[in-house]
Amino acid sequence: MFRHKGKGRTYSHNLKLASILSGVAGVVNIVGVLELNMLTTNVTGHFAFFSEELVLKNYSMAFIYLFYIIFFLFGAFMSSLIMEWVSKYKPQTSYVIPIIIEIALLLGVGFSAFLLPKEHHSIAILLSSALLFSMGLQNALVTRVSQSVVRTTHLTGLFTDLGIELSQLFFYREKLERLRLRKSIFLKLAIISCFFLGGIIGGFTYPYFGSKTLLFPVTLLLFTLWYDRLLFRYYYLRRKFRSQH
Repeated sequence: MFRHKGKGRTYSHNLKLASILSGVAGVVNIVGVLELNMLTTNVTGHFAFFSEELVLKNYSMAFIYLFYIIFFLFGAFMSSLIMEWVSKYKPQTSYVIPIIIEIALLLGVGFSAFLLPKEHHSIAILLSSALLFSMGLQNALVTRVSQSVVRTTHLTGLFTDLGIELSQLFFYREKLERLRLRKSIFLKLAIISCFFLGGIIGGFTYPYFGSKTLLFPVTLLLFTLWYDRLLFRYYYLRRKFRSQH
């Protein structure tokens, strides 16, 4: 899902990546809302709140929303910076460090109830910022790996693109064009569906596990690392076996 880039990357790779990581984003989003009363997978709403607090001259709250926006941006920046640096030495594993950082952040927030009193306002801000950072990190990672085909942490642009492509079905007549269009529509529907599914699963699970619901997306992220390594090992052994015969 992560290793293949450029011409070696297929529609199947993007579909698998989009499905799993949009599910991760869906769970993180609902846990952020239920645990911290905060949207943590995009910054659109935070810009609205930031503007509102500025108009009301509540500058401390305005600064907090600006802080959230910057943390999402910083997550995307760090993800790209790390991938760019690692790719100079080990291009096939440039995605590993950002994923590990995301896993560590989700684990930290997931078990924060044992260590930190979330009722304290500054702690809630810290945890919200950690989730925003992790989602900025994931979105930049997926965008780079898929060459801007997949984004998993917000749906506004996806619904816009989906509406455009659905309208194009009425006009495209050539077989190859319609096939490409249908595949693109299916990919976007998969992202949207998995985001919703992640939100539903997280919503039903949260009353029983609280912030530890984030262990589910952590498991999905670990699976993506395991899947790529297992697949790489399989192809390596198959090539080695063929060369010996």
